[in-house]
Amino acid sequence: MSPATSTSPRASSWLPGFIALGLVWGLSFLFIAVSLTSLTPFGVACVRTLLGAAALLAWSGIRRITLSRSARLWGASLIYAFFVNVIPAFLFAVAETLVSSALAGVLNATTPMMTIVMTLLIFRDQRISANQLVGILTGFVGIVVLSGTLFEPQGENSVLGIGLVLVATACYGVAFPFARRYLSPSGLPATTLATMQLSSGAAWFVVALPFFPVQSSPWTLESILAIASLGILGTGFAYIWNFRTINIAGSAIASTVTYISPVVAVLAGVVFINESVHWYQILGGAIVVLSAALVQERIRIFTAKTPGK
Repeated sequence: MSPATSTSPRASSWLPGFIALGLVWGLSFLFIAVSLTSLTPFGVACVRTLLGAAALLAWSGIRRITLSRSARLWGASLIYAFFVNVIPAFLFAVAETLVSSALAGVLNATTPMMTIVMTLLIFRDQRISANQLVGILTGFVGIVVLSGTLFEPQGENSVLGIGLVLVATACYGVAFPFARRYLSPSGLPATTLATMQLSSGAAWFVVALPFFPVQSSPWTLESILAIASLGILGTGFAYIWNFRTINIAGSAIASTVTYISPVVAVLAGVVFINESVHWYQILGGAIVVLSAALVQERIRIFTAKTPGK
């Protein structure tokens, strides 16, 4: 057995959580659609964040994990939560009143592309490679194909809805490099940072709660189960599973959930709420996933030159 093999983590130590993460994040788009039968878009975003924060605070209490008292870290956490929880959660909920949950789930795979773009535009602390540039351009082609405007100008999915999802993933693109610069260097455990993040997100919604309606229709068993799953699992414990995968298997493996959740989102939408999927959405989705692989440099069209050659 080689040294590399002997030090590699056993798949059994991280694979169950990784699979759970892919399933829960993929199903989140179905949960949003079902939750919207009883809640307003603001209500979906608010309740899921409050439930997620409550779940992680309870988990932290059980594990006796203490939160930071640093005002600077809490300030950074408030900014991070605004871009990673508050705005995207609201925009995804609004978008799913205009587009299918399957399409929203596939468009979410543009997050790696948006992260590179936002890092270059705002933070300017990373140089873009030729492969990543091709990935970004490929991603935009995939978005155009996915939208269906080239094939069905009066199609069932709204261009506005697609735009809202892309703004949401652009917010992720701002949030992730922000966290890498201002939160990760703190050295705090990932669970602590996640709990602070969701608590900060909950604080934003508590402030906004008096100004926006939460419920649109009477509760049903389906909507209760959907929002509970979305909040506790998709917004709460999913972060623990994600951080656990990163800690055990590395960020490279953890990031491949990008390729699982769109497939789950499409299957869930078709099977559970009878959404239709068109050929151009399958093609566009495949192009978007390919762009994610190019941006993350899992697929390389261009190879780096070896010094001296």
